[in-house]
Amino acid sequence: MKKLKLLCIGMLSMSTVYAQDISDALRYSQDNIQGTARFRALSGAFGALGGDMSAVSINPAGSAVFNRSHAAFTGSNVSVENNTNYFGNSVITDHSSFDINQGGAAFVFATRNNSPWRKVSIAVAYERTGNHDDHWNARGLNTNNEVFVDQNNIERSPANSIAGYFFLNANGLRLDEISAFDGESLSDAYLDIGSTYGFGHQQAFLGFESFILEPEDIDNDANTTYFANVAPGNFSHDYSYIATGYNGKITFNVATQYKDNLYLGLNLNSHFIDYQKSTLLFENNINAGSIVNGVEFENNLSTTGSGFSFQLGGIMKLSPELRLGVTYDSPTWYTIEEETTQYIATVRDDNGANATQIINPDAVNVYPRYKLQTPGKITGSLAYVFGQKGLISFDYSRKDYGKTEFKPEGDYVDLNEGIANILTDASTYRLGGEYKHKQFSFRGGYRFEESPYADGITVGDLSGYSLGLGYNFGNTKLDLTYDRSERTNATPLYNIGLIDTAAIDRVNNNITISLSFNI
Repeated sequence: MKKLKLLCIGMLSMSTVYAQDISDALRYSQDNIQGTARFRALSGAFGALGGDMSAVSINPAGSAVFNRSHAAFTGSNVSVENNTNYFGNSVITDHSSFDINQGGAAFVFATRNNSPWRKVSIAVAYERTGNHDDHWNARGLNTNNEVFVDQNNIERSPANSIAGYFFLNANGLRLDEISAFDGESLSDAYLDIGSTYGFGHQQAFLGFESFILEPEDIDNDANTTYFANVAPGNFSHDYSYIATGYNGKITFNVATQYKDNLYLGLNLNSHFIDYQKSTLLFENNINAGSIVNGVEFENNLSTTGSGFSFQLGGIMKLSPELRLGVTYDSPTWYTIEEETTQYIATVRDDNGANATQIINPDAVNVYPRYKLQTPGKITGSLAYVFGQKGLISFDYSRKDYGKTEFKPEGDYVDLNEGIANILTDASTYRLGGEYKHKQFSFRGGYRFEESPYADGITVGDLSGYSLGLGYNFGNTKLDLTYDRSERTNATPLYNIGLIDTAAIDRVNNNITISLSFNI
C-alpha cells in the first residue's frame, strides 16, 4: 500500500475559493474545426487562400479575395464515440446531434479612379468555434490502494475513494467553519459556508455532514484534523459525465486588396459561451472497518460568458500560383458567470443497521463574475494554386496555452501558476488539397494538433482527416464533407483527492453540408 503525504495533491488544478480549474481554462482556449463544408474538407488549411466564408475566421484578409459579394450557410451532424477504460473495464458511449454551425455574408465594393486599392470587402459571419456536447461513463473496481497520511505517518484517508476528495478539502480547516450550527438547516449552512468561506469549505462541509469525515476532536470547534470513516481497500466506481453547449463568435470583418498581389484584413470578434456539465459518482465498498460503504455524489455546473478578440491578417501572391498568408489572433478576453448545484447521499453502518444521510441543499451557488484571458495565436500559411484545376494548401499555427490567465490575478495566483506549469505551447498542422473537374470539386485534408499539456497525456495529440465533394451550379455551390478526428485523454475523476484517471479514446465523426452563392 503506497502512502501519500498530505501535500495538497492535485491542488495546482483547483481554486479553493472558487470552483474554476485548469479544464475550464483549456475548454475555452481551444478551437475546433467548424465552418463551411469546403473549409472542413481541407481540414481548415485556408490561411493563404481566402475566398470562403470560414476562411475569413482564419485570415481576415480572405474576404477581399472574393470577386463578388458572397454568402454561405452550413449545417453539420456531429457524432462522438467515447471508449472509456477504467481499471481494465471498458465502456463505449456514443451520441450525435445536428446544428446550424455557420452563416455569413461578404459584400465586395470595387474602387474607382484607378486607385491602387482595388476593392474593399465588409463581412459579417456567425460560427461555432467549439462543440462541448460530450457523454462518457467510467465503471470499474479501483484497486489503487493508496492512502493519505499525516506527518506522523498515520493513515487519514484512502486516496482511491471520494473520501480523499473531501479529506483534502477539509484538512487544516476549523470544525466550526465546515459544520452547521445548532438548529441550522443543512441547506442554510451549505449556502452560508459557501458565501463566507468559499468552495473548498463547502466541500469539506459535505464530507463532514455526510459522515464521510470524522474530526479528531468533535467537541472542539478549533479542531483542524480529520480522518475518513472509509477504510482503505478496493472501491467500485460508476462515474457519469454529461456535457452540452458550445463556444461561438460573431465576426465583423473589413478587408481590402492593394494592387494585384496584396490582401489585408481585420476581424473584430464577439464571443459567447453556453456550457452545462453534470457528473455523478456512485461509490461502494465492502472494506473491513469502513463505516461508510456507499456514496452518491452529484455535481452540476452552468456557465455563460461573453468575450472579445481581434485578428489581423494578410495574404500575398508571390506569383500567380504561390500565395503566402500570415495571421495574428489576439487573446480572447472573457467575462464568465457560473452556477453550481450539488447533492450527496451516503449509506453507513450505524450499530449494525444501515443508515442513510442525504444532503440536498436544493440551492444554487452563484459565483462572482471572473475574467479569463486565453492565449493569442500566430498562423503562417502557404498555398499553391494550379490555375483552374486545383490547389494545395498548408497552415501552421502555434499557441502557448500556459499563458491562459484567470483574473483578478490576486484571487487566482495558485491556479495561474499551475496553468503555467502544467500547460504548454502547442503547434497545429493543417494540409488540404482540391482538384476540379468540370462542375465537380474533389477535396481532402489532414490535420495534427499537439497536446496542450506538458505531459502529453492528460489531453493527447489529435489527428484527423477529411474528404469532401462540391458541385458548382454556376451562381450557387453545394458542398458536402465528411471529417474524422481522434484523441486519447487521461481524465481524472476529480481535480483533488480522487484523481485516478479514466483513459478515453474519443472519435469525432462529422458530416457537413453547405450552400453558398453569389449575391
